[in-house]
Amino acid sequence: MKGVDVFREITPLTQADCFLLFDRNKKRFDFPVHRHKEMELNLILNAAGAKRVIGDHSAEVSDSELVLTGPGLKHGWLNHHCKSDQIREITIQFHEDILGEAMLNRDHLNAIKIMFQASVKGIVFLSETINEVSSQIVALSGKSGFDSVVGFLKILHQLSLSPYKCLCDAEFVEKDIVEEVLIEKALSFINEHYQQQLTFTETAKAVNLPDDLFSRMLKRSTGLTFNDCLARIRLGHVSRLLIENNYPVGEIAYRCGFNNLTNFHRIFKLKKLCTPKQFREKYSGNRLAVY
Repeated sequence: MKGVDVFREITPLTQADCFLLFDRNKKRFDFPVHRHKEMELNLILNAAGAKRVIGDHSAEVSDSELVLTGPGLKHGWLNHHCKSDQIREITIQFHEDILGEAMLNRDHLNAIKIMFQASVKGIVFLSETINEVSSQIVALSGKSGFDSVVGFLKILHQLSLSPYKCLCDAEFVEKDIVEEVLIEKALSFINEHYQQQLTFTETAKAVNLPDDLFSRMLKRSTGLTFNDCLARIRLGHVSRLLIENNYPVGEIAYRCGFNNLTNFHRIFKLKKLCTPKQFREKYSGNRLAVY
């Protein structure tokens, strides 16, 4: 879809996690169209009139919405004609290899394997399926540990056996694949070293690019400068710690690479449109890992 800026998100999902779940009540869609290397299942309720953007597809949605997106596929929801101020969004992010290649090749999981393969084009589920599984997804928000993993796998299994529709045209392919790989590598490097006082030159060197070329590629691919990318990644980890822990805000800021608290509060309020305390009170989420 042309005319929509795409933000490249690096999620707070780690290799130790099975998946991450975020349960949000919101008045409007304020997160840009974006993409990330993880798969994502999105349940959206009370959002009639909003616009769904998945790859080269866009459409106005009804009151409820359930979409599965594959790795690297751009996606997002825009307010468009949505009048509701009681939107509920439950987002589940998980690794593409959550079940592993050996497991997916078992006969009993063949339907999930086929669904995962189709997700590269984006999948929307029918209203009948949403009615059947939405309560399970909502209930998953209150689970943790092994029970949460079992619950999530049951949801994936049920979805794989349900009818669904692929959203992107079969010929749709993202452009500039080589550049995408290099920028993904750069952003992964930043994500690995965000707690340090990382420099632009160090990052360019990590992907074997001259400073000026790296700067142009980064701006062209993400629309952001290096400092903006670093700040966004740090804020992603700050957001996760605010949701999951009761650490003091100052300690969280320091853990995530912000050494100047005044600057941290300014950046946080500018990007999140609220204070860290307000963010903590507004959002709930669980770090759901295999134990």
